[in-house]
Amino acid sequence: MLVTLILSIIIMAALFLLLWGAVGFVQEKKFFTSAPKDIQAAVKEHSERFPGQKVLGWRMIAVSMIMFVVSFVYAGYDGLKNNFTFWQFFFRYLIMLYLLKAFDIIVFDWYLLTKSHFFQHYYPETEGCEGYHSFGFNRKEQLLRIAVYPFVSLLLVFICTLFKH
Repeated sequence: MLVTLILSIIIMAALFLLLWGAVGFVQEKKFFTSAPKDIQAAVKEHSERFPGQKVLGWRMIAVSMIMFVVSFVYAGYDGLKNNFTFWQFFFRYLIMLYLLKAFDIIVFDWYLLTKSHFFQHYYPETEGCEGYHSFGFNRKEQLLRIAVYPFVSLLLVFICTLFKH
């Protein structure tokens, strides 16, 4: 369980690094497709604040992707090494995915979007948008992901069983 919690924390950090790299450094409008509509409309393209800003952002995104992949691969490797049963694999991946989703909803959708001024710091033109006060604006998408995660977990278990001796 400790390994599962540590890997969950790593993928949460990876998700934050991904968001920060995209929003804070790459700063392209295409990264706002999941934001409330009024914020999407208000976002403008920004020039680099310092040389190499976008390169740094893309590197942060790449590192975050590597963190995701390595965490899920290690979760499988560790499970194989410890002779996990089907259900142990299933619940490890499900716990990781649901903790990541809880982090997404609490930290990104609630805190960063509605309480802090994280996005407004990088996109001051969005200050005053009503979307910053609409926690739950993406409720349907979040519920869909929550419903799909058991199937993703099953797929990951299936992949792990391909490597079982």
